[in-house]
Amino acid sequence: MTPQELRTFCLSFNATVEDFPFTPETSVFKVLGKLFALTRLDAHPLTVNLKCDPDDAVRLRGEYEGLIIPGYHMNKRHWNTVTVDGELPDQLVRELIEDSYDLVVAGLPKAERLRLDRP
Repeated sequence: MTPQELRTFCLSFNATVEDFPFTPETSVFKVLGKLFALTRLDAHPLTVNLKCDPDDAVRLRGEYEGLIIPGYHMNKRHWNTVTVDGELPDQLVRELIEDSYDLVVAGLPKAERLRLDRP
């Protein structure tokens, strides 16, 4: 997955925006103001911080040792840093991004979740 493909995929989710609250190089993808992905699109290797169910986070770190690690500068129980350099299948990376988005949406107030379902 290229940096542009990562950016495009993150922005494909309903009500998602890209923000730069930390530095002009750090892309933060948010749904209704809540972070679900954080990356430096110019980094080598390309990595992205993603929210993850705590049990899945531990399992993924063991299964993809070195490619999925505890979230850099994040709550390590709920966030993983995923290396997006081609060693992980693109489909897995897309699933992890989608899971992160879904977890964040699930934590939104019901009224906001319902707003997302409307066209």
